[in-house]
Amino acid sequence: MKLLRFQSWLAGVWAGVIIAVGAVAAPTLFATLARQVAGQGAGHIFGVEARLSLAFAVILFVIERRRVRDLLEGGAKISVVSPNLLLTLGALFLTVFGEFALHPMIEATKAGQATLLSFGALHGLSATLYWLKAVLVAILAWRLTGQR
Repeated sequence: MKLLRFQSWLAGVWAGVIIAVGAVAAPTLFATLARQVAGQGAGHIFGVEARLSLAFAVILFVIERRRVRDLLEGGAKISVVSPNLLLTLGALFLTVFGEFALHPMIEATKAGQATLLSFGALHGLSATLYWLKAVLVAILAWRLTGQR
């Protein structure tokens, strides 16, 4: 039970970090600093958030696998691939894709290099996937809170 409580708390903190960065920190930078400086600051903050998200996802993945294993050993008839695991893996995928695929492409467009999509299209895609990750993690936190 304590592990589930910790898992729930961790998912809630993760959701809070994502929302705080995307809804408070980044917009505040653009409201108070020159556009180029704000963009550099936001890029750095989102990079830190991505690394935190990787850590949160790995920890929650390990906890969920243990929780499901314990339930299976207790005789529960459930799938090894739980909805909570899928939510965690979905958020992990979006983090990896955003940070290690989209972010380098965005940097390339800012440096004047040719890419498949424009800066605006890449930024829009990145923002959409970021908020999709926020929704997945918020749903995960909500589900875990309800499982107590």
